[in-house]
Amino acid sequence: MAEHSDQISTLNTLIATTIDSINGYEDSARNIDNERFREIFRQRANERQEVVESLRAEVRRLGRNPEDDGSFMGKAHQRFEDLKAAITGRDEKAIINEVERGEDYLKGKFEAALNEDTLTGDSRAVVERCYQSVRSGHDQMSQLKHGMETSSHS
Repeated sequence: MAEHSDQISTLNTLIATTIDSINGYEDSARNIDNERFREIFRQRANERQEVVESLRAEVRRLGRNPEDDGSFMGKAHQRFEDLKAAITGRDEKAIINEVERGEDYLKGKFEAALNEDTLTGDSRAVVERCYQSVRSGHDQMSQLKHGMETSSHS
């Protein structure tokens, strides 16, 4: 089982980071007044839940217990503190900016995992599938952010 330990560690890091993403989306959905954004955030949180379930199933297939909690890594935590500050002010643009920064962070984590040689076979396939969802979320938030920057109305 030791041969899987690097894969499991990588998968658990992705699970923790994705849980942070779900929490960020749920907090944002609860605190933004724009109904369209709220719906988008809820949809993304649900998609991320599916990502987490896929990753957890893969860790179980490898014979270990999957991560069931968000990360305690300072960097991710700081992102969410920044998000909380934006949410407290209920500033739509600030919330979108922070969500997009969180997306950048998550996308980077998935890319790093795929660029390492630790994932093989089925684990790699699972992470690649999950990455498609992550990338799509990232691109959508990026478009929202840039749409807000270019629109003159609020």
